[in-house]
Amino acid sequence: MKFDDRYFKRFDFSKEQIEKNLQNAFKDFDIAVKDNILEVKFNYAYTSLIKAGITLLSFYKLKIKSVPGHHIKIIDKMSDILKNDTINEIGNAMRSKRNLDFYSGGIEVTEKECHEYIAFVKKALKDIQKHIKGNPEPSSY
Repeated sequence: MKFDDRYFKRFDFSKEQIEKNLQNAFKDFDIAVKDNILEVKFNYAYTSLIKAGITLLSFYKLKIKSVPGHHIKIIDKMSDILKNDTINEIGNAMRSKRNLDFYSGGIEVTEKECHEYIAFVKKALKDIQKHIKGNPEPSSY
């Protein structure tokens, strides 16, 4: 995938910044796991996924621009970098559901959906953490 300056800019993140981004994604994930309100669980799981993607991008010295469609690009890049099409499929399903909540009068999230989304985000977080730890000097992306 080629560099798209409409959505990204090059930025040299420090290791501390990357680690802080990852900790922030895990913090939101913990809230998703611990809260009892399904909509809260879902929203924090989605936010955790996006923050995990931002972490992965920061590892590759990419900073996302806040423009329409940037969540799609974060999910797409995560999927591409980790070579995992499931991230694109489920991540975009979560994004669409979140957009319905924002722009179409709310959503209803089932316990089963929450369980599946949380399991998916947990795996994505672990994969990103493993990817970052296993690649001390990434090539430019």
